[in-house]
Amino acid sequence: MLCAGKKSYFAVAVCIITLTSMLTVSYLRLQRLSHQPKVIQEGRRCRGKIANSTITALKGNKTFIISPYFDNRESKVTRVIGIVHHEDVKLLYCWFCCQPNGKIYVSKANIDVHSDRFGFPYGAADIVCLEPENCDPTHVSIHQSPHGNIDQLPRFEIKNRKAETFSVDFTVCISAMFGNYNNVLQFIQSMEMYKILGVQKVVIYKNNCSRLMEKVLKFYIEEGTVEIIPWPINSYLKVSSKWHFSMDAKDIGYYGQITALNDCIYRNMQRSRFVVLNDADEIILPLKHPDWKTMMKSLQEQNPGTSIFRFENHIFPETVSTHMFNISSWNMVPGVNILQHIYREPDRKEVFNPRKMIVDPRKVIQTSVHSVLRAYGNSVNVPMDVALIYHCREPLQRDLPRESLIRDTTLWRYNLSLIVNVNKVLSQTVLQAQK
Repeated sequence: MLCAGKKSYFAVAVCIITLTSMLTVSYLRLQRLSHQPKVIQEGRRCRGKIANSTITALKGNKTFIISPYFDNRESKVTRVIGIVHHEDVKLLYCWFCCQPNGKIYVSKANIDVHSDRFGFPYGAADIVCLEPENCDPTHVSIHQSPHGNIDQLPRFEIKNRKAETFSVDFTVCISAMFGNYNNVLQFIQSMEMYKILGVQKVVIYKNNCSRLMEKVLKFYIEEGTVEIIPWPINSYLKVSSKWHFSMDAKDIGYYGQITALNDCIYRNMQRSRFVVLNDADEIILPLKHPDWKTMMKSLQEQNPGTSIFRFENHIFPETVSTHMFNISSWNMVPGVNILQHIYREPDRKEVFNPRKMIVDPRKVIQTSVHSVLRAYGNSVNVPMDVALIYHCREPLQRDLPRESLIRDTTLWRYNLSLIVNVNKVLSQTVLQAQK
């Protein structure tokens, strides 16, 4: 025996550590070998119906595929963003068809269910497969078995295969628009504030909204600002509008928000310098800089090696308003006029304010709503004197008298441009429809 005859405890400990290390290395090697792509068929054409839906249910309705992405940051893999049942889905395989040789490879997937599931049985998952070394597959099929007929499986295009140059500096990801959303005025104001601050693209995962909101979205799509990702998640799962299972015992929380955010990160990984993760009623307001570009340049210079910037959320209750900016034409538009809400709730000692983020998408592996779960760079909390999140919504501290609120007119610095821009959009959408 390797450790026989050793009398000192030190020598025994060294032997145990050595044996453990050898066994661990062997196990990891075997695990990697089991995930290596294997040729199962040759001389075939790539067949199977190409999936065009945002959400595709696999047989059994326990796994839902959103989209695959090429990811070579650590090794050459296809990373499929999906939704799975955290207990019932144990084995999945990626089927790659390589042209022009017609070889079909099968790789055993590593199923990584995100830790922020908040008690719901279904959660966001990365389904990760090693790709064949001698082929760059353009499509992949996902199956519960390494055997079968690829012709019967839906095929998914692998995005991010080709490197691109940045087309925009800032992309805002909003997930998800649901509940027959009709807060039209605040949405337009948020969109115009984003543009003033430097945003070129807003990606919205849309479940449903009002007819009037559809008209506004159409305007922004034609303008080139908005990209709509259909998000019919309630066609597949029982969805909750709450964030935790204990509040509403459904299949998945908050309309699958976390899955949508992760998809948005990867979808914009190569085309946007930064991705902003916030809701439509939230605006990251710089206090020391005129816009996000100058703010982020300063933050990156002060925090080298940082790729995640977290901003503190502050509630501006929609129940407390001023008489300023009472614009008559806006009163006919459904929704909140944010220019009239410049009082924010004070901090509560026992409660941490949640944060939203601006991230370098190329450094993110997995994200949650208020923090990144896995990333290559550092994360920093941005001080409140640099920027804060203006969040105009129903109050959290309902019993506070007006005198206890903090008057904060930061938003008014942008009022001239904002009013002109909002009026322009309203004249071509809502007010035009009312004539």
